[in-house]
Amino acid sequence: QVQLVESGGGLVQAGGSLRLSCAASGRTFSAYSMGWFRQPPGKEREFVAAINWSGYISTRYPDSVNGRFTISRDIAKNTVYLQMNSLKPEDTAVYYCAARRRGGGLVAVGDEYDSWGQGTQVTVSS
Repeated sequence: QVQLVESGGGLVQAGGSLRLSCAASGRTFSAYSMGWFRQPPGKEREFVAAINWSGYISTRYPDSVNGRFTISRDIAKNTVYLQMNSLKPEDTAVYYCAARRRGGGLVAVGDEYDSWGQGTQVTVSS
């Protein structure tokens, strides 16, 4: 099992930036892919970004954040980041980091991930 701890959330004005971090610990990490999801108030969880953990870097984003958000990794630190720029009020949500053991590419479905962090609140004011 992998333990995940998110940090970096907070309150920011529209147009601003935040960087979220997800620190992983536990089992050997080399086979995992990582994802970021969010849950806006009163809405269902939605996919934000994913990255493979080893080898050539591959990433995936939905249209809603593509070009504004960037997922990255630091294998030496066992940490995944989510750089969020040009934030909008509709980006307000609890953001969760997730880890996936299985192969099959970068997955956008939350149920396909095996481990989750506790979440960090991001609030974007207008």
